[in-house]
Amino acid sequence: MTVSQPRYSKEEFARRGDQIYESQVRSQVEADNHGKIVAIDIETGAFEVDASEIAACDRLEARHPDAQIWIVRIGSRYVRRFGKRTKKAA
Repeated sequence: MTVSQPRYSKEEFARRGDQIYESQVRSQVEADNHGKIVAIDIETGAFEVDASEIAACDRLEARHPDAQIWIVRIGSRYVRRFGKRTKKAA
């Protein structure tokens, strides 16, 4: 298995990923996939949605073996959360 190397700075990688998500992907996935992961190839704009990061990335890499993958959790600013979670009041 070949490991893909980043071709962009961290800042450029994030900028491209966020821009593609907001301009091309968000409107297609947000309605029915809250909380799921979207894996986006920042060079082609191709994407995959799944509850699992690994599954989404694996499917995207199967289609685009040299993908530069940016991951977003649909409906959230964060992919992962660390620390104690508080329950929302009903």
